[in-house]
Amino acid sequence: MNIAVIGAGYVGLVTGACFAEFGVNVTCVDMDNNKIELLTKGVPPFFEPGLEELMRKNMNERRLLFSNHTAEALKNSAVIFIAVGTPSLENGSADLTYVDAVAKTIAENLNDYKVIVTKSTVPVGTGERIKKIIQDTGSNNKQFDIVSNPEFLREGAAIEDFMRPNRVVIGANNDRAIAVMKELYRPLYLTETPFIITDIETSEMIKYASNVFLATKISYINEIANLCERVGANVQIVAKAMGLDGRIGSKFLHPGPGFGGSCFPKDARALLQIAESHGYDFKIARSVIEVNEAQREQMIIKIDHALRGVSGKTLGILGLSFKPNTNDIRESPAIDILQGLIERGARIRVYDPAAVQDAKAVLGQSVTYCRDAYDAAEGADGIVLVTEWNQFRNLELERLKGLLKHPVFIDLRNVYEPERMRKNGFDYYSVGRN
Repeated sequence: MNIAVIGAGYVGLVTGACFAEFGVNVTCVDMDNNKIELLTKGVPPFFEPGLEELMRKNMNERRLLFSNHTAEALKNSAVIFIAVGTPSLENGSADLTYVDAVAKTIAENLNDYKVIVTKSTVPVGTGERIKKIIQDTGSNNKQFDIVSNPEFLREGAAIEDFMRPNRVVIGANNDRAIAVMKELYRPLYLTETPFIITDIETSEMIKYASNVFLATKISYINEIANLCERVGANVQIVAKAMGLDGRIGSKFLHPGPGFGGSCFPKDARALLQIAESHGYDFKIARSVIEVNEAQREQMIIKIDHALRGVSGKTLGILGLSFKPNTNDIRESPAIDILQGLIERGARIRVYDPAAVQDAKAVLGQSVTYCRDAYDAAEGADGIVLVTEWNQFRNLELERLKGLLKHPVFIDLRNVYEPERMRKNGFDYYSVGRN
């Protein structure tokens, strides 16, 4: 089977490479010529563990191609995946400009029956919107079906999530389209992956409901952490006890500076906007957003308190990406926190294993970029661990202390044990632990 993936960003590229690994012939299309030039050399435009190797393997076996010729790819494919960006508008709703443009291009190049699949995260009703655009463009004499197939890829573990998913959701209103999608995902039947077959609107809602629920767990445990600090309790033990309850589960109960990235913030705002547009006040979604935004300011206050005021002082910041194993700095807590510290008069030295180049486009020369964690600590009045990269989990504490002007360690991810840090002579601060 030949498929086209329109949009070679994070979702599109991972989807294309993984389907190629399933034995499908894939053409990934993008209008960014620089990106296509990079991809044709086997180099992904972002950091994702294992992706480059998977791309090169399937390119060598001629199952994965990259192109900027959209019309040709569409005409030669039985299934078309829409994987373009849906960024937030000022009111929080998803911007469907790119989705609409792809729908019009598909309509202009329909030459036989196609299954048109939305992989992008889109509001409920987008499937019908795409269908209407195609029909209004004058192609209603051609057969096609619309399918919603949301992605649940974690940055840093995307290939594993695609190859061994918790579930595959297929939203369609036609048995023929469902059969095509099942054939595409047939390798997953061997691993007994659960398949959810439903209508398009329910499928579109599943994506938002899932992401915002996970964001809710993060905001909730951060609220508990803030309360723990006030009453003298230990949030890590609280979270562990909560997680052992099978009705709750342990994942996403890790306090810290809040959630970021390309999904949770955007999807929470979009779900809130969807609710408002239908006359419903979604109080929980609104609170999740407010708590997340407030948590970043809480972290700035914590750092300012630990340094007895940051004005005129130098801080080493460990981590810029919103989570480990990615270079993605979109809505990263680290970026907001260090910008808040700069506004309070701090001088910043930063290090991240993958995100420095991306951060330079945002931060410019307002910070000093360092070669490793120890370089970031040299001469600093304190060190702040913001992103829990593995290499930050086992730092040489004596070496670190010797480099710092003052042995202040602010651990926003609770990586280290307070007793150990204090025994090693650090003035140690964490989140939700007395």
